[in-house]
Amino acid sequence: MKKIGLFVLLLLLIVASIFVGVKDISLTQLFQWDSQQQLVLLTTRLPRTISLVIAGSTISISGLIMQHLTQNKFVSPSTAGTMDSARLGILVVMILFPSAPLLFRSFIAFLFAFGGTLIFIYLTRFLPAKNQVMIPLIGVMFGNIIGSVATFFAYQFQLVQNMSSWLQGNFSTVMKGNYELLYLTIPLLIITYLFAYRFTVVGMGEDMATNLGLNYQRIQLFGLGIVALSSAVVLIMVGNIPFLGVIVPNLVSMRYGDHMKNTLAITAVGGSIFLVACDVLARVVIAPYEVPVSVVVGVLGSVIFIALLMRRKTA
Repeated sequence: MKKIGLFVLLLLLIVASIFVGVKDISLTQLFQWDSQQQLVLLTTRLPRTISLVIAGSTISISGLIMQHLTQNKFVSPSTAGTMDSARLGILVVMILFPSAPLLFRSFIAFLFAFGGTLIFIYLTRFLPAKNQVMIPLIGVMFGNIIGSVATFFAYQFQLVQNMSSWLQGNFSTVMKGNYELLYLTIPLLIITYLFAYRFTVVGMGEDMATNLGLNYQRIQLFGLGIVALSSAVVLIMVGNIPFLGVIVPNLVSMRYGDHMKNTLAITAVGGSIFLVACDVLARVVIAPYEVPVSVVVGVLGSVIFIALLMRRKTA
């Protein structure tokens, strides 16, 4: 599909996301300034659609950055312990500072996500770089350990119900006034574009980056900081979305190559397309009820992920 076709498809899905739901929205009534229709549109549908677009692009770009930094196509925030570390950070805040504001929770989640990702990067140095499957497998195991610790303390302090909201990504509760923190990821995406060339060079290895005059460790830490902050914000706002950071960058790479500056916008649009489409499907599959979007993403994403694994193995 050509690049312009992706943007057109995203626009069509945005329109579908605005008009699909339990409450029907009529275009004619909107133009007649129907107050109830406008309330639904401005309070829930538009915020939900905007958050879907931002979250989809953010998670996909975070996965793209991590794949360059680790030189592994199957690494993403959900397979490197980043999301699990951020969830543990949120739990710590809820235990120690239950009345803490959202920004403080985000900051602590960022610190835990950054620290957990650093530990994962350290662990990967003891693994053979050519084994593309082993590194994300270690990441999943590492994330499960952190998740088990978080679950243990959640039971200890009777916070299991709160934990469940971070385990499954769900946009049904997104409303005007409680999603705007996601806008913080927009400048992070701009910064990523400005550093895209450096991330591409770092993805070629430490020796190559050093020979080209880049500080490998500094660029790697900077990239991990962007990923950790983006992951923490998305997790706090909408929960965990599996596989998205793995499959979208891989599909884009297969079609457009590995130069990050050339694929950044396409990866962002592709992530938004996939997440918006899954959310629309989640609303109609058992209408008038809906399933969490992470369930739909998990089912479709797992199939695509297995296909990618098989393709890499036979390549």
